[in-house]
Amino acid sequence: MLMPSIFGESLIEDFFGDFARPARAIARYNTPTTNVMRTDIKESDAGYELAIDLPGYRKEDVKAELKDGYLTVSAETKQDNDEKDDSGKYIRRERYYGTCSRSFYVGEELTQEDIRAKFEDGILKLSVPKKEAVPKVEEKQYIQIEG
Repeated sequence: MLMPSIFGESLIEDFFGDFARPARAIARYNTPTTNVMRTDIKESDAGYELAIDLPGYRKEDVKAELKDGYLTVSAETKQDNDEKDDSGKYIRRERYYGTCSRSFYVGEELTQEDIRAKFEDGILKLSVPKKEAVPKVEEKQYIQIEG
C-alpha cells in the first residue's frame, strides 16, 4: 500500500536511499551551497596548488586554519533579502545563513608560514609546499641494573 509522504515516495525509501546515493540527497534539498567548495588539486614538483570554489562569499567570510597536520578551510555567509511595498509593509522577507568547511591532510611538518593563500573572484587559491617527513631516530633507552 502506498502512503503519502512529505519526503517523496516513502519515508523508508528516502531515508535509506540517501545512504546509497548521497549526491542525490544533497541535490534534492536544492540549497545554494550545492556548488560550493568544489576543489581542484594540482601537483607539481614543489607542492600542491588548490583552487576552491566559493561563489558568493567574500574574503572576510573565509578562514583557513592549520592544526595537527590538517588544513581546514571554512566559509560562512549571511544574507537578508527584504522587500517592502510603498506603505512599508513587507511583501517578502527571506534570510539565509550557511557555513561550509573542508579539511585536507597536509602533514605535520608544515607551518602556517609555509602555506600561501589568495582569494580572487570567488576562488580561494592555496599553495602548499611538499616537505619531507623527518624520520625520528630511535634512541635506545636502557634500564640501569644495579648489583
